[in-house]
Amino acid sequence: MTRVSVVIPTYNRAATLSRAIDSALDQTIDDLEVIVVDDGSTDDTPSVLSEYDDPRVRPVVHATNRGANVARNTGIERARGEYVAFLDSDDEWHPEKLERQLAVLENRSDEWVGVYCDTAYDLSGTTGAIRGTAATLLARGDDTPTREGDEELIGEILADNVQPGAGSTLLVRTSVAAEAGGFDETLDRFQDPEFCLRVLEHGKLAYVDEALVSREETGHPPAAVIESASRQYLSAYEDEVERFEAMGYEIRSAHELLLAKRYAAEGRLLRGAWHLRKASVSPRHVPGLCWTTGTGIRRRPLPIVATIGVLAVSVLLGRSALGRS
Repeated sequence: MTRVSVVIPTYNRAATLSRAIDSALDQTIDDLEVIVVDDGSTDDTPSVLSEYDDPRVRPVVHATNRGANVARNTGIERARGEYVAFLDSDDEWHPEKLERQLAVLENRSDEWVGVYCDTAYDLSGTTGAIRGTAATLLARGDDTPTREGDEELIGEILADNVQPGAGSTLLVRTSVAAEAGGFDETLDRFQDPEFCLRVLEHGKLAYVDEALVSREETGHPPAAVIESASRQYLSAYEDEVERFEAMGYEIRSAHELLLAKRYAAEGRLLRGAWHLRKASVSPRHVPGLCWTTGTGIRRRPLPIVATIGVLAVSVLLGRSALGRS
């Protein structure tokens, strides 16, 4: 049996696909296969795949575009490895990523069924460096969340305190991924944490405290899509949300903060402020709120008086939320 099956779903990402594949093939472990699921691409993806004369690369082609979750599930079905690991086609692994994760699991009992790691975003340029530094400094004052286990992780994931990032960081037993039912093909957002919650029904997840995945900011779905997916996600886990909020986890308010930022980034500042008033805000969220609000103002310029008014409302609501958190 192959040790690890790497599943790379892709759709019209010929420009970044080879980087992702190469980062999988360049791992410090050799016993792996790379299943690239071309989800009906119409760009040069077939040409990129034809350049790989490596028996470890196994292309699978969907005749039509069916979505990333379907493509990941196709990869799970085709996987021959003891473990399956997922890698988005615009992300990149560090060479030792799989080796570090396997080493952690080798020292654990059979109840540990998977392991994830940290990620680093490519915030290039001076602006990105400023954002990254500010976020890092402000995050130091936050409580450290629980990052390993099973029951302990559920509340952290629902509250967005921990992001296992199944799409590019998770390594999990292939049998568990299949028994959990794969990725939810009806979700347009939150599919990664939702999949991890179902994996946790079968065992514990470990954590490697290293940024072994490099990601790029490649945009977001419309805020309205995120809002609909958030309702669907939280509704599916309504009992767990109630239970963990009773234990002090800020779950619904964390989703309100996400929606506030996405609406603000689209220039819908009043809508963003409406969600912000129900959000829980900590100091580490301030850089993101300022950045998204500024992005929205640049996207949809308002008269100076209206701009000042919206910003004032946002600050006051933010202060109110800070006072509640």
